[in-house]
Amino acid sequence: MTVRLYKPGQGRYVRLGTAGGAGVVALVICYYLWTLLIQYLPEAFTGRVYVAYAVPALLFAALGLLVAKYLNDRRVADFLIATESEMKKVSWSSKAEVLGSTMVVIVTVIILAAFIFVVDFLASGTLGDGCRIPFTGLRAPGLGLW
Repeated sequence: MTVRLYKPGQGRYVRLGTAGGAGVVALVICYYLWTLLIQYLPEAFTGRVYVAYAVPALLFAALGLLVAKYLNDRRVADFLIATESEMKKVSWSSKAEVLGSTMVVIVTVIILAAFIFVVDFLASGTLGDGCRIPFTGLRAPGLGLW
């Protein structure tokens, strides 16, 4: 039985990225399973170490085969190929544009935080000994700055 890749020359990077992401997820799942097996298998069990390593390894191999089969499916492969072709058409921002936009956001956040701090400081100062909490009859303590 020969396994052939569907449209082998197309969508290479998206397929590799998808397989890599699925591999990372599979590794996390297998690591979690390994920690559970190490923790809950009884110490007296002689094959404890073998089981704790073999079961996650077999699961990782099975997940790898499942991902390989899924990525070679005609509909999935066509979708990934179309995704890669669309990504080539995207007009990406330059480094200077990204840095400029980032600086605008950071400065705006700092100015807004300073404004909120000043308004909060003045409001808490004018409340003096506190304010009444609506519908409770209780009083919230104030800072008494003024």
